Amino acid sequence: MTWDTIWNEYINMEPGIAAICLRLFCAMLVGMLIGMEREFTHRPAGLRTHILVALGACVASLMGEMIFTHYNSSADPARLSAQVITGVGFLGAGTFMKEGVNVKGLTTAASVWAVACLGIAAGFGFYVIAVAGMIFTLITLTIFEALQRKLIHNHSAEDRFLIRTTDVPAALELINKAAAGSKVTIFELNATRQEDGYRITFRAWFTGRKNEQRRREFFAKLVSDACIEEVSYQSNAESKV
Repeated sequence: MTWDTIWNEYINMEPGIAAICLRLFCAMLVGMLIGMEREFTHRPAGLRTHILVALGACVASLMGEMIFTHYNSSADPARLSAQVITGVGFLGAGTFMKEGVNVKGLTTAASVWAVACLGIAAGFGFYVIAVAGMIFTLITLTIFEALQRKLIHNHSAEDRFLIRTTDVPAALELINKAAAGSKVTIFELNATRQEDGYRITFRAWFTGRKNEQRRREFFAKLVSDACIEEVSYQSNAESKV
């Protein structure tokens, strides 16, 4: 096999080398900019993860197109890309973190999936779709996050709870069930042992409509159980027992 044959059969394929590099560069740029935003906000999937997802999706798209063109195949050139969209969901699932009754990382998982789709667009040479999609994704992750925080801040309340108990497993189960029933976000939960039992502290975040009513319901569920000896909470610098 001569060098000319190797060049024509395996290297100088459609799309050409310049087009391939341009598409890969576009995918890398898309993944880099979105990954930087996730990196700066300290999310589970950051810069390199988003770049690799975009590049991998781009390569899959290129392979599908080149197989279809070079081998005159009747197969669907988008078949590989479709598998990427499905498979990247498993990677996104790895960004989920469960804290009590709460699940974090959904936005980062969605950004990983979106980057894969943008990488596919770049791989097929749809640069306008890739760049426009990147811009709107960044707008969603930045501007809408600030708007969401503002809206939540205007319809939210946060309390610091202190519970004394002698049965930590039962108390933790009660807290989780009460939080799920009252739609409360629990974080910074800690349990420390003391001479007369255990001391459990946590922060509760009440968001959305009727948060005052749900605060009362949550407190009532805690004090009504026999495994809880004492409950106190602090809200707006006012302590209540």
